[in-house]
Amino acid sequence: MVFRQLFDSESSTYTYLVGDEATRQAVLIDPVLEQVERDLRLVGELDLTLTHVFDTHVHADHVTASGTLRERTRCQVVAGAGGAECADLHLRHGDTVRVGGCAFQVLATPGHTDDSVSYLLGDRVFTGDALLVRGNGRTDFQNGNAGQLYDSITRVLFRLPDATLVHPGHDYHGHLATSIGEEKRHNPRLAGKRREEFIQVMKDLRLPPPRKIDVAVPANRACGRLPPPER
Repeated sequence: MVFRQLFDSESSTYTYLVGDEATRQAVLIDPVLEQVERDLRLVGELDLTLTHVFDTHVHADHVTASGTLRERTRCQVVAGAGGAECADLHLRHGDTVRVGGCAFQVLATPGHTDDSVSYLLGDRVFTGDALLVRGNGRTDFQNGNAGQLYDSITRVLFRLPDATLVHPGHDYHGHLATSIGEEKRHNPRLAGKRREEFIQVMKDLRLPPPRKIDVAVPANRACGRLPPPER
């Protein structure tokens, strides 16, 4: 398997390039619009063919590159069942999507947003904003629900083997990855916390809105199509 972790410094977003060595087919997970040229250059340098783009949810902090990549490469855009209507494939919990010999299982993990999904590939899982390194996504917009997120993490993600590698959608503290076992033991919002305690923790965060939310959410519901500038 070909694997690369890429970073957008403005939004602290991780984009993942995963390719099948035999077929050379590849997927980009959560690509950022401003990084299209970087990502396509890497795909070419590694002699891969981009066949899929996966979005874990409708993002509020950056604009997805999914639509632009589809125009440039004719790849398929994949989202969860409640994701952007413009996606080519809308997958539900338990569905599988294949990229060459790589079989990704879709895990419904709502709570950060109502459309959030994670993608399980063997011994690693791409969690978007549901589960982060020693944290988790906020739950105060886009039909987010703290209780639902607690259930998604504890009943879906935490039931994976402890050794499962977790590749998050963001990190703000220099961490690259974690594991299910680490987060069970050391995530300060979840380790030893009851559902009611977690809900209260999330309620007390009182975070400012994402800087790009007014642009990003409508654009991402259209696979990254920005509205025309006002005259």
